[in-house]
Amino acid sequence: MFRYLPFLLVLALWIYAFIDCLNTPEEQVRGLPKVVWVIIILLFGEVLVGPIAWLVAGKQRVAPAGGATPSEWHRGTAAQWVAPDDNPEFLKSLKEENKKDEALLKDWEADLRRREEELRRRERGEEPKGD
Repeated sequence: MFRYLPFLLVLALWIYAFIDCLNTPEEQVRGLPKVVWVIIILLFGEVLVGPIAWLVAGKQRVAPAGGATPSEWHRGTAAQWVAPDDNPEFLKSLKEENKKDEALLKDWEADLRRREEELRRRERGEEPKGD
């Protein structure tokens, strides 16, 4: 099992670099044209030269917007997002839906009772009452 691990890691890096190169806009590619980088990654992928060269020198790395690191960005947006069970508007909408469902259920039960009473009257031979 472990003898295949290096091969799988090389393959994963090769695939990652290839897809990253294809998805990178042309204006963010450094040094060589994008087509040349794709060829380098494909030709030298088995020895890791192509994928590592792409990751180190091929793509222009840009700082996040506002200079914030990803962890700072996540911390800033987490405070704005509220879980559904903590959101008062969501809980209010659930209560309203629950009230509607209860009213519908009461109507169905009343209709069922009326129909059952009508069936009992028919079985006894009584005339049904007009609604």
